[in-house]
Amino acid sequence: MAAAGLCSFLATAFFLLASSSALVEELDETFKETRQEDVWLVDFYAPWCGHCKKLEPVWNEVGIEMRSSGSPVRVGKMDATVHSSIASEFGVRGFPTIKLLKSDMAYNYRGPRTKEDIIEFANRVAGPLIRPLPSQQMFDHVQKRHSVLFLYVGVESTLKEKFIEVASELIVYTYFFSASEEVLPEYVTLNEVPAVLVFKDSTYFVYDEYEDGDLSSWVNKERFEGYLHVDGFTLYELGDTGKLVAVAVIDEKNNSVEHTGLKSIVQEVARDYRDHFHRDFQFGHMDGNDYINSLLMDEVQVPTIVVLNTSNQQYFLPNKKVENTEDLIQFINSILDGTAEAQGGDGILQRIKRVAYDARSTVVSVFKSSPLLGCFLFGLPLGVISIMCYGICTADSDDGSEEMTRKDVIDPNASDEGSDEEQDEDKTRENSSEVTDEDQEEKDIMEKKKD
Repeated sequence: MAAAGLCSFLATAFFLLASSSALVEELDETFKETRQEDVWLVDFYAPWCGHCKKLEPVWNEVGIEMRSSGSPVRVGKMDATVHSSIASEFGVRGFPTIKLLKSDMAYNYRGPRTKEDIIEFANRVAGPLIRPLPSQQMFDHVQKRHSVLFLYVGVESTLKEKFIEVASELIVYTYFFSASEEVLPEYVTLNEVPAVLVFKDSTYFVYDEYEDGDLSSWVNKERFEGYLHVDGFTLYELGDTGKLVAVAVIDEKNNSVEHTGLKSIVQEVARDYRDHFHRDFQFGHMDGNDYINSLLMDEVQVPTIVVLNTSNQQYFLPNKKVENTEDLIQFINSILDGTAEAQGGDGILQRIKRVAYDARSTVVSVFKSSPLLGCFLFGLPLGVISIMCYGICTADSDDGSEEMTRKDVIDPNASDEGSDEEQDEDKTRENSSEVTDEDQEEKDIMEKKKD
């Protein structure tokens, strides 16, 4: 029985795995000619990419969900290292890259890599740019489903043309609707029609061209709720708004008044002082200081308030503890009037500091995760360099010793008078010269006698 149960479990698991893989199509060169026939959600990946491998099971779940919900969007994946020309044509620069391809348009996905967020992106972009709301009941239903939505009210106009143009650009982030004035709830008051509104934070705000400037910039700034849970992805997207980001850095697991109170202070300012600060500030909170520490390259105490300028990497810290809304308002006003001291930035010194900080963080993270691997990666090169240096130093020393040794052998007791051996040789040569002279004299005498 146990064996049969195990076999059944393995068969079911294999079937589910095969089914999920079948719902995600592996794309090749033919995709270039056939892609416009359907709407495609494509993952461009590289086989060696760790993030791509992490995304793979999520992507399989996306394929299952899209097929079971009856979505017209087809889910596929493409090895960008094999089909590099197609990947380059779609502007793929890193891995994984998620794009929704609709007619001639290619929309990038830059949100969290979760099944829910990816599916919402696909359904939003695959649908019509402007969704009509024919009744107040439909409006109420849509408003309950979406925390932020943009609405055009009125008939055909140049403002609607601009609204459609903005929707084609920013549909990747938010929803766009249209309705007649009769569909609006009773609490909505418009001074003139046509108009563009944003509904969020349990209220609404009307676009004013003279105060808010370009419609695209306004929509880009207003597509976030007034108060957010800020993480790495959110902070990256907030950089496009041009706003300063005021965050309460807290520990969400800590229920003390110090942590919960600071979060409430920021929420209160975001809600009650929106008209004063919403054009310049985005408010939120961040759980823990790990991310903010790496961003600021410093240890930030928790809880605290940090105001980030994502455009130039500057940041502001309060010079005293924020204990109430008045303290926070005073701090924000000091930033607006330029009296608060800005830290960080993107200057040369900060860039050098960033390189050094990133290098140190990489080394520390490697040693923490795998000490043996860290020793091998960093110890081996250091060992090789040490051996090379030692070899160079010892080579110089050996040459000097060898030179001295040769000198000692050739001339061990060098002096002005010469060595003992040289003196003996000189004496021998002198004696030899004397014997030769006597022999020559005797020889001369014998020759004279003969004569």
